[in-house]
Amino acid sequence: MPATALYGYLINSGAKTGEYCGVETAANFGDVATEFAALRDSCGVLDAGWRSKLVITGQDRVRWLNGMVTNNVRDLQPGRGVYCFVLNPQGRIQADLYCFQREEYLLAETDASQVQHLYELLDRYIIMDDVQLSDISAQLTSIGVQGRKVPEILAKLDMAANLELLEFRDQSWRGIDLTVVRLDAEAVPEFEIWVAAEDCAKLWDALVEAGAEPTGADAYELIRVWSGRPRFGADIRERDLPQETGQQRALNFTKGCYVGQEIVERIRSRGLVHRQLTRFEIEGTPPAPGTRFQLDHRDVAEITSVATIPSGPTVALGYARRDAVRPGAVFEVNGTRARVQDLPLKQE
Repeated sequence: MPATALYGYLINSGAKTGEYCGVETAANFGDVATEFAALRDSCGVLDAGWRSKLVITGQDRVRWLNGMVTNNVRDLQPGRGVYCFVLNPQGRIQADLYCFQREEYLLAETDASQVQHLYELLDRYIIMDDVQLSDISAQLTSIGVQGRKVPEILAKLDMAANLELLEFRDQSWRGIDLTVVRLDAEAVPEFEIWVAAEDCAKLWDALVEAGAEPTGADAYELIRVWSGRPRFGADIRERDLPQETGQQRALNFTKGCYVGQEIVERIRSRGLVHRQLTRFEIEGTPPAPGTRFQLDHRDVAEITSVATIPSGPTVALGYARRDAVRPGAVFEVNGTRARVQDLPLKQE
Protein backbone atom coordinates (compact mmCIF):
# COMPACT_ATOMS: atom_id res chain seq x y z
CA MET A 1 0.00 0.00 0.00
CA PRO A 2 1.37 3.46 -0.86
CA ALA A 3 2.27 5.93 1.87
CA THR A 4 1.68 9.67 1.95
CA ALA A 5 4.48 12.15 1.35
CA LEU A 6 4.44 13.03 5.07
CA TYR A 7 4.34 9.45 6.31
CA GLY A 8 8.03 8.96 7.10
CA TYR A 9 8.39 12.37 8.71
CA LEU A 10 5.37 11.87 10.97
CA ILE A 11 6.43 8.38 11.99
CA ASN A 12 9.79 9.77 13.06
CA SER A 13 7.86 12.37 15.05
CA GLY A 14 6.11 9.67 17.08
CA ALA A 15 2.90 9.13 15.16
CA LYS A 16 1.22 5.72 15.21
CA THR A 17 0.60 4.38 11.73
CA GLY A 18 -2.56 3.22 10.05
CA GLU A 19 -4.41 2.95 6.75
CA TYR A 20 -6.94 5.54 5.65
CA CYS A 21 -8.68 5.87 2.29
CA GLY A 22 -6.12 3.71 0.53
CA VAL A 23 -2.79 4.98 1.92
CA GLU A 24 -0.52 4.54 4.93
CA THR A 25 -0.61 7.65 7.08
CA ALA A 26 -0.55 8.83 10.70
CA ALA A 27 -3.41 7.17 12.58
CA ASN A 28 -2.92 9.20 15.76
CA PHE A 29 -0.37 10.93 17.96
CA GLY A 30 -1.30 9.12 21.16
CA ASP A 31 -4.41 10.99 22.33
CA VAL A 32 -7.37 10.67 19.97
CA ALA A 33 -9.67 12.57 22.35
CA THR A 34 -7.41 15.64 22.32
CA GLU A 35 -7.03 15.37 18.55
CA PHE A 36 -10.80 15.16 18.04
CA ALA A 37 -11.34 18.21 20.26
CA ALA A 38 -8.77 20.16 18.24
CA LEU A 39 -10.42 19.32 14.92
CA ARG A 40 -13.78 20.41 16.28
CA ASP A 41 -13.12 23.25 18.73
CA SER A 42 -9.74 24.79 17.93
CA CYS A 43 -7.36 23.83 15.11
CA GLY A 44 -6.00 20.44 14.19
CA VAL A 45 -3.45 19.82 11.45
CA LEU A 46 -3.52 16.47 9.68
CA ASP A 47 -1.84 14.60 6.87
CA ALA A 48 -4.44 14.73 4.08
CA GLY A 49 -2.18 12.96 1.60
CA TRP A 50 -4.92 10.38 0.98
CA ARG A 51 -6.54 12.98 -1.29
CA SER A 52 -5.22 12.12 -4.74
CA LYS A 53 -5.14 14.59 -7.61
CA LEU A 54 -5.78 14.27 -11.33
CA VAL A 55 -4.96 17.02 -13.81
CA ILE A 56 -7.31 17.29 -16.80
CA THR A 57 -5.97 19.18 -19.81
CA GLY A 58 -6.89 19.61 -23.48
CA GLN A 59 -9.16 22.02 -25.34
CA ASP A 60 -12.27 19.91 -24.75
CA ARG A 61 -11.70 19.36 -21.02
CA VAL A 62 -14.54 21.56 -19.69
CA ARG A 63 -17.20 20.41 -22.15
CA TRP A 64 -16.14 16.78 -21.76
CA LEU A 65 -16.04 16.71 -17.93
CA ASN A 66 -19.32 18.64 -17.74
CA GLY A 67 -20.90 15.74 -19.59
CA MET A 68 -19.40 13.23 -17.16
CA VAL A 69 -20.30 14.59 -13.72
CA THR A 70 -23.45 15.63 -11.86
CA ASN A 71 -22.43 19.21 -11.08
CA ASN A 72 -21.84 22.28 -13.25
CA VAL A 73 -18.23 22.42 -14.45
CA ARG A 74 -19.07 24.47 -17.54
CA ASP A 75 -19.76 27.67 -15.57
CA LEU A 76 -17.13 27.14 -12.89
CA GLN A 77 -15.13 30.32 -12.37
CA PRO A 78 -11.32 30.35 -11.90
CA GLY A 79 -10.42 29.89 -8.25
CA ARG A 80 -13.57 27.89 -7.49
CA GLY A 81 -14.54 24.26 -7.12
CA VAL A 82 -17.56 21.96 -7.02
CA TYR A 83 -18.33 18.56 -5.53
CA CYS A 84 -19.54 15.96 -8.04
CA PHE A 85 -20.63 12.39 -8.56
CA VAL A 86 -19.81 10.22 -11.56
CA LEU A 87 -22.75 7.95 -12.41
CA ASN A 88 -23.39 5.00 -14.66
CA PRO A 89 -26.24 5.13 -17.22
CA GLN A 90 -28.58 3.67 -14.59
CA GLY A 91 -27.91 6.63 -12.30
CA ARG A 92 -25.88 4.69 -9.70
CA ILE A 93 -22.88 6.43 -8.12
CA GLN A 94 -19.53 5.14 -9.42
CA ALA A 95 -17.20 7.70 -7.80
CA ASP A 96 -17.11 11.13 -6.19
CA LEU A 97 -14.66 13.99 -6.60
CA TYR A 98 -14.04 17.68 -6.20
CA CYS A 99 -13.30 19.60 -9.41
CA PHE A 100 -11.36 22.89 -9.28
CA GLN A 101 -11.03 25.38 -12.14
CA ARG A 102 -7.38 26.37 -12.51
CA GLU A 103 -7.76 28.10 -15.91
CA GLU A 104 -4.96 26.20 -17.70
CA TYR A 105 -6.41 22.90 -16.49
CA LEU A 106 -9.01 21.30 -14.25
CA LEU A 107 -7.86 19.61 -11.07
CA ALA A 108 -9.92 16.66 -9.81
CA GLU A 109 -9.40 15.50 -6.24
CA THR A 110 -10.60 12.19 -4.83
CA ASP A 111 -9.57 9.60 -2.25
CA ALA A 112 -6.53 7.47 -3.05
CA SER A 113 -8.69 4.36 -2.61
CA GLN A 114 -10.72 5.25 -5.69
CA VAL A 115 -8.31 7.31 -7.83
CA GLN A 116 -7.32 4.44 -10.13
CA HIS A 117 -10.96 3.47 -10.60
CA LEU A 118 -11.89 7.09 -11.31
CA TYR A 119 -9.02 7.46 -13.77
CA GLU A 120 -10.10 4.35 -15.68
CA LEU A 121 -13.75 5.36 -15.57
CA LEU A 122 -13.06 8.80 -17.02
CA ASP A 123 -10.48 7.57 -19.52
CA ARG A 124 -13.02 5.12 -20.93
CA TYR A 125 -15.20 8.05 -22.06
CA ILE A 126 -12.44 9.93 -23.90
CA ILE A 127 -13.28 9.02 -27.49
CA MET A 128 -12.61 11.79 -30.02
CA ASP A 129 -12.11 14.47 -27.38
CA ASP A 130 -8.99 16.58 -26.90
CA VAL A 131 -8.61 15.58 -23.25
CA GLN A 132 -5.65 14.21 -21.30
CA LEU A 133 -5.59 12.84 -17.74
CA SER A 134 -2.51 12.87 -15.49
CA ASP A 135 -2.17 11.61 -11.92
CA ILE A 136 0.02 14.10 -10.01
CA SER A 137 -0.60 12.70 -6.53
CA ALA A 138 3.07 11.86 -6.01
CA GLN A 139 4.13 15.43 -6.75
CA LEU A 140 1.38 17.46 -5.03
CA THR A 141 0.13 16.54 -1.56
CA SER A 142 -2.38 17.99 0.90
CA ILE A 143 -2.13 19.07 4.52
CA GLY A 144 -5.48 19.59 6.22
CA VAL A 145 -6.39 22.10 8.91
CA GLN A 146 -9.76 21.93 10.59
CA GLY A 147 -11.52 23.53 13.53
CA ARG A 148 -13.15 26.76 14.61
CA LYS A 149 -9.80 28.54 15.03
CA VAL A 150 -8.36 27.64 11.61
CA PRO A 151 -8.74 31.17 10.17
CA GLU A 152 -6.80 32.52 13.14
CA ILE A 153 -3.92 30.06 12.63
CA LEU A 154 -3.75 30.69 8.88
CA ALA A 155 -3.79 34.44 9.37
CA LYS A 156 -0.90 34.12 11.84
CA LEU A 157 1.13 32.55 9.01
CA ASP A 158 0.00 35.13 6.45
CA MET A 159 -1.97 32.50 4.53
CA ALA A 160 -5.31 33.07 2.84
CA ALA A 161 -7.97 32.61 5.53
CA ASN A 162 -10.90 34.68 4.28
CA LEU A 163 -12.16 32.23 1.66
CA GLU A 164 -15.66 31.19 0.71
CA LEU A 165 -16.66 27.53 0.51
CA LEU A 166 -14.78 25.75 -2.30
CA GLU A 167 -12.70 28.83 -3.10
CA PHE A 168 -8.93 28.48 -3.42
CA ARG A 169 -6.03 30.90 -3.64
CA ASP A 170 -2.45 30.43 -4.83
CA GLN A 171 0.30 32.19 -2.93
CA SER A 172 4.00 32.18 -2.19
CA TRP A 173 4.81 31.48 1.44
CA ARG A 174 8.39 31.64 2.72
CA GLY A 175 9.64 30.89 -0.77
CA ILE A 176 7.25 27.95 -1.24
CA ASP A 177 4.40 27.95 -3.75
CA LEU A 178 1.20 26.61 -2.25
CA THR A 179 -2.57 26.75 -2.61
CA VAL A 180 -5.02 27.29 0.25
CA VAL A 181 -8.44 25.72 -0.32
CA ARG A 182 -11.56 26.01 1.82
CA LEU A 183 -13.66 22.85 1.67
CA ASP A 184 -17.44 22.78 1.96
CA ALA A 185 -17.74 21.34 5.48
CA GLU A 186 -20.69 22.86 7.33
CA ALA A 187 -20.10 21.75 10.93
CA VAL A 188 -16.63 23.30 11.43
CA PRO A 189 -14.27 25.14 9.04
CA GLU A 190 -12.07 22.78 7.02
CA PHE A 191 -9.18 23.84 4.79
CA GLU A 192 -6.59 22.06 2.69
CA ILE A 193 -3.18 23.35 1.72
CA TRP A 194 -1.76 21.91 -1.50
CA VAL A 195 2.01 21.86 -1.49
CA ALA A 196 4.82 20.10 -3.34
CA ALA A 197 5.73 16.81 -1.67
CA GLU A 198 9.28 17.96 -0.91
CA ASP A 199 7.98 21.00 1.03
CA CYS A 200 5.25 19.36 3.11
CA ALA A 201 7.33 18.75 6.26
CA LYS A 202 8.35 22.41 6.46
CA LEU A 203 4.71 23.45 6.14
CA TRP A 204 3.62 20.92 8.79
CA ASP A 205 6.17 22.25 11.28
CA ALA A 206 5.09 25.86 10.68
CA LEU A 207 1.43 25.03 11.33
CA VAL A 208 2.31 23.20 14.55
CA GLU A 209 4.51 26.10 15.69
CA ALA A 210 1.60 28.47 14.99
CA GLY A 211 -0.62 26.52 17.39
CA ALA A 212 -2.24 23.73 15.37
CA GLU A 213 -2.54 20.38 17.18
CA PRO A 214 -1.08 17.37 15.31
CA THR A 215 -3.95 15.00 14.56
CA GLY A 216 -4.33 11.71 12.75
CA ALA A 217 -6.82 9.83 10.63
CA ASP A 218 -8.52 8.24 13.67
CA ALA A 219 -9.73 11.60 14.96
CA TYR A 220 -10.56 12.79 11.45
CA GLU A 221 -12.79 9.75 10.90
CA LEU A 222 -14.57 10.46 14.18
CA ILE A 223 -15.32 14.04 13.22
CA ARG A 224 -16.39 12.99 9.74
CA VAL A 225 -19.08 10.70 11.15
CA TRP A 226 -19.96 13.15 13.95
CA SER A 227 -20.58 15.92 11.41
CA GLY A 228 -22.56 13.67 9.06
CA ARG A 229 -20.27 13.68 6.03
CA PRO A 230 -20.54 10.47 3.99
CA ARG A 231 -17.45 8.82 2.49
CA PHE A 232 -17.35 6.93 -0.78
CA GLY A 233 -16.73 3.26 -0.15
CA ALA A 234 -18.33 3.40 3.30
CA ASP A 235 -21.54 5.45 3.22
CA ILE A 236 -21.74 6.00 -0.54
CA ARG A 237 -21.70 2.74 -2.47
CA GLU A 238 -21.93 1.92 -6.16
CA ARG A 239 -25.52 0.75 -5.69
CA ASP A 240 -26.66 4.10 -4.27
CA LEU A 241 -28.58 6.81 -6.12
CA PRO A 242 -27.49 10.46 -5.71
CA GLN A 243 -30.63 11.68 -3.95
CA GLU A 244 -30.46 8.81 -1.46
CA THR A 245 -27.15 10.17 -0.14
CA GLY A 246 -28.62 13.59 0.68
CA GLN A 247 -25.70 15.31 -1.06
CA GLN A 248 -27.63 17.96 -2.96
CA ARG A 249 -24.35 19.89 -3.13
CA ALA A 250 -23.24 17.38 -5.81
CA LEU A 251 -26.21 18.00 -8.11
CA ASN A 252 -27.08 20.68 -10.64
CA PHE A 253 -30.42 20.49 -12.46
CA THR A 254 -29.85 23.19 -15.10
CA LYS A 255 -26.45 22.24 -16.56
CA GLY A 256 -27.66 19.95 -19.34
CA CYS A 257 -26.98 16.31 -20.15
CA TYR A 258 -24.47 14.00 -18.46
CA VAL A 259 -24.17 10.27 -17.92
CA GLY A 260 -27.06 9.14 -15.68
CA GLN A 261 -28.84 12.52 -15.85
CA GLU A 262 -32.16 11.07 -16.96
CA ILE A 263 -32.48 8.99 -13.79
CA VAL A 264 -31.50 11.90 -11.52
CA GLU A 265 -34.08 14.16 -13.18
CA ARG A 266 -36.76 11.49 -12.97
CA ILE A 267 -36.14 11.13 -9.23
CA ARG A 268 -36.30 14.90 -8.77
CA SER A 269 -39.58 15.24 -10.63
CA ARG A 270 -41.29 12.16 -9.20
CA GLY A 271 -39.66 11.76 -5.79
CA LEU A 272 -38.98 8.07 -6.22
CA VAL A 273 -36.27 7.33 -3.64
CA HIS A 274 -37.49 5.31 -0.68
CA ARG A 275 -34.50 5.75 1.63
CA GLN A 276 -32.06 8.49 2.59
CA LEU A 277 -28.78 8.99 4.41
CA THR A 278 -29.44 9.62 8.09
CA ARG A 279 -27.48 10.42 11.24
CA PHE A 280 -28.20 8.36 14.35
CA GLU A 281 -27.32 8.62 18.02
CA ILE A 282 -26.71 5.16 19.43
CA GLU A 283 -27.69 3.85 22.85
CA GLY A 284 -26.19 0.52 23.88
CA THR A 285 -23.52 -1.56 22.18
CA PRO A 286 -22.13 0.26 19.11
CA PRO A 287 -23.46 -1.55 16.02
CA ALA A 288 -21.13 -2.78 13.29
CA PRO A 289 -21.49 -1.37 9.77
CA GLY A 290 -24.10 -3.45 8.01
CA THR A 291 -26.34 -3.74 11.09
CA ARG A 292 -30.03 -3.41 10.26
CA PHE A 293 -32.60 -1.87 12.60
CA GLN A 294 -36.26 -2.67 12.76
CA LEU A 295 -39.51 -0.85 13.46
CA ASP A 296 -42.70 -2.83 13.85
CA HIS A 297 -40.79 -5.99 12.85
CA ARG A 298 -39.54 -4.70 9.48
CA ASP A 299 -36.10 -3.51 8.39
CA VAL A 300 -36.11 0.28 8.24
CA ALA A 301 -32.45 1.28 8.61
CA GLU A 302 -28.92 0.07 7.83
CA ILE A 303 -25.75 1.39 9.50
CA THR A 304 -22.76 2.29 7.30
CA SER A 305 -20.32 4.13 9.65
CA VAL A 306 -20.01 4.30 13.45
CA ALA A 307 -18.00 6.61 15.72
CA THR A 308 -17.78 6.69 19.49
CA ILE A 309 -17.11 10.32 20.33
CA PRO A 310 -14.66 10.97 23.22
CA SER A 311 -16.66 12.11 26.27
CA GLY A 312 -19.74 11.99 24.09
CA PRO A 313 -22.26 9.68 22.48
CA THR A 314 -21.81 7.02 19.85
CA VAL A 315 -23.09 8.34 16.53
CA ALA A 316 -23.60 6.60 13.22
CA LEU A 317 -24.46 7.22 9.60
CA GLY A 318 -26.69 4.97 7.58
CA TYR A 319 -29.74 4.71 5.39
CA ALA A 320 -33.31 4.72 6.64
CA ARG A 321 -36.63 4.39 4.87
CA ARG A 322 -38.12 7.80 4.16
CA ASP A 323 -41.50 6.78 5.55
CA ALA A 324 -39.80 6.00 8.89
CA VAL A 325 -37.35 8.92 9.08
CA ARG A 326 -38.32 11.75 11.38
CA PRO A 327 -36.16 13.47 14.01
CA GLY A 328 -36.48 11.59 17.28
CA ALA A 329 -37.65 8.30 15.79
CA VAL A 330 -36.05 5.30 17.49
CA PHE A 331 -35.10 1.99 15.88
CA GLU A 332 -33.92 -1.04 17.84
CA VAL A 333 -32.11 -4.36 17.37
CA ASN A 334 -30.87 -6.71 20.12
CA GLY A 335 -31.19 -3.99 22.75
CA THR A 336 -29.22 -1.36 20.80
CA ARG A 337 -31.27 1.72 19.97
CA ALA A 338 -30.67 4.21 17.13
CA ARG A 339 -32.31 7.63 17.42
CA VAL A 340 -32.74 9.64 14.20
CA GLN A 341 -31.14 13.11 14.08
CA ASP A 342 -31.19 15.90 11.52
CA LEU A 343 -28.63 16.24 8.71
CA PRO A 344 -26.59 18.11 7.77
CA LEU A 345 -24.98 19.14 11.05
CA LYS A 346 -24.12 22.83 10.64
CA GLN A 347 -21.72 25.17 12.39
CA GLU A 348 -22.95 26.36 15.76
